[in-house]
Amino acid sequence: MPSLAGKNRADLKAHNLQAILMSLLSEERIARVELARRTALSATTISNLVGELMELGIIEEDGARPQAAMRGVGRPRRMLRLVPDARYVIGVHIGIGLYRVAVTNLYAEICANTISQYDTHAPAEEVLDAIAGDVKRTLEQSGVTREKLLGVGVGASGLVNPNQGVNLYAPRLGWRQTPIRAYLEERVQMPVCVENNVRAMALGEALFGAGRGARTLAFVYGRIGVGAGLVINGRLFRGSGFGAGEIGHMIMMPEGGERCSCGKHGCLETLVCEPVLVRAALRLTGQEPTGLLASYLRNVHDAPLISNIFAAARDGDAPTQALIRDRARYLGIALANLVNLYNPDRIILGGMFAEGSDLILPTAEAVMRAMALDSLGESVQVLPTSFGWRAGIIGAAAVALLNFFYAPAEGA
Repeated sequence: MPSLAGKNRADLKAHNLQAILMSLLSEERIARVELARRTALSATTISNLVGELMELGIIEEDGARPQAAMRGVGRPRRMLRLVPDARYVIGVHIGIGLYRVAVTNLYAEICANTISQYDTHAPAEEVLDAIAGDVKRTLEQSGVTREKLLGVGVGASGLVNPNQGVNLYAPRLGWRQTPIRAYLEERVQMPVCVENNVRAMALGEALFGAGRGARTLAFVYGRIGVGAGLVINGRLFRGSGFGAGEIGHMIMMPEGGERCSCGKHGCLETLVCEPVLVRAALRLTGQEPTGLLASYLRNVHDAPLISNIFAAARDGDAPTQALIRDRARYLGIALANLVNLYNPDRIILGGMFAEGSDLILPTAEAVMRAMALDSLGESVQVLPTSFGWRAGIIGAAAVALLNFFYAPAEGA
């Protein structure tokens, strides 16, 4: 989490409020004296700011600390907690060919959501117009009033400049210099902030999910492409050109590798993303047309191909299991490189890596631990996201919550 140390100066009142709100986010219930200790603010400052937040309905008193009540000595301490439904944000996750919109409360709990598909060859303006319409419809569906709405957070594919709210380059969509923030603000008449979608997911995990408490967190996402989001000491790490975490374009096979969408050859994406794994599985069915995998893929119905591939492996199809182990090995090498570069204490897997974590993680984790430098691989915890398909919109909501509520100065 960001530093909780507040400053006893009137002109830094906003920072003191942020320190209080971040403390309340990290602790479900907290006494005023503990809040003062964690934020390094005086009892008077705590009393004044807590009073203001209570008047706004953002926090409330929530009974006495159980231990104090049991002791029966002195006046029991009244506990403070956030009121989750005091304010709301809208999260927008823009994937490849699909976007999700959700209204969430202060804990990023989803109140209403919408999912829509779009043509990846459509102009950016057409897609953003559709998103703006769904933002309005989802807000209406939620029943939340605009008075309680703080703003909109967008997690967008590709390189994003969050300071300007511009999608610099989304190679799989053909978007360049797309002013997402300005375009959406004009159409929805709300404040909008924009972040890379995988970095947004990393932030969502750090604030609300399996990444809470981690000092250095890496969120690794695989679906149409592969990317990573890095949170270091509670802050997103973006790099000098907003490209930190593009591990999908880490060169794994400099000689003889397949051509990547970025124009290079042998990138990680050419080995472990969903379309590549599907193509490899279809080649297997050509070699064994009567095998279990072929049977699963012929009976796809509404399930994605990747889900049927994982199902065949779980049901014992040896060639499919071997294929997944082979590709998981490359993921493990990439994770070892990530560990050597950033020394994270926690790595969280999302997308298809989480969906197939029971099949992918054993090999990937073993390779990572074996190939990382000395003891660095032994100390890192690797686990799938607990959010499942919600990771994208919770991440986008987390971007809005950080920018517009918990720590506006930190969110930028």
